[in-house]
Amino acid sequence: MSEILYVRGDATVPSVKGAKVIAHVCNDIGGWGKGFVLALSRRWPEPEAAYRAWHRDRAKNDFGLGAVQLVRVEPYVWVANMIGQRGIRRGSKGVPVRYEAIDTALARLAGEVIELGASVHMPRIGCGLAGGTWSRTEPLITERLVKRGIKVTVYDHGEGRG
Repeated sequence: MSEILYVRGDATVPSVKGAKVIAHVCNDIGGWGKGFVLALSRRWPEPEAAYRAWHRDRAKNDFGLGAVQLVRVEPYVWVANMIGQRGIRRGSKGVPVRYEAIDTALARLAGEVIELGASVHMPRIGCGLAGGTWSRTEPLITERLVKRGIKVTVYDHGEGRG
């Protein structure tokens, strides 16, 4: 079984051939404006527009924790908006990350990725503004994606694997 590949660089610029899905975690309240989404929005307007429309029409769709929205941004590149955090603030209920929702979203994503014949590229999802820890997130990625034969690359902006 392969493992997650860790590289230094920008997850919005995967440097491999073939179909690619850039996966990241979104909140469940329609907020888009801090963290990795800013890098996405600098490259493509479609993921933010699709996420906002998905949230706006949530009474009529599957928007909510654990849901995934695939947005095509280039002929062989998609962005996966995965709802994996409740709100955006740390408070009495702890940090916004919801590991169960990330797990559900990754399981849903796996089917889509296999159908596309794509590799998956991501920052350390759930670990930035969502407040999660990589030691809790990494096993979910291994279980849901890597064990199904999906190539996963995780991008760190600064130093290497930590």
